[in-house]
Amino acid sequence: TKRLLTLMECEARTGRKVSTWRKAIARREIPFVRIGRSVRIPQEFIDDLVVKGWREPVQPV
Repeated sequence: TKRLLTLMECEARTGRKVSTWRKAIARREIPFVRIGRSVRIPQEFIDDLVVKGWREPVQPV
């Protein structure tokens, strides 16, 4: 089964504020699941976001 994260969990994992996640959801920029009034984001999406944004440090020449 796929794990779904709360917006607070997304904030803790990425450093992006909950309000930023809410705006992205309102603009339909990211995948999400609505369960009643609460919103969840697939953990797989967050993990991919972190991996794609990862940058190795630049070595001095």
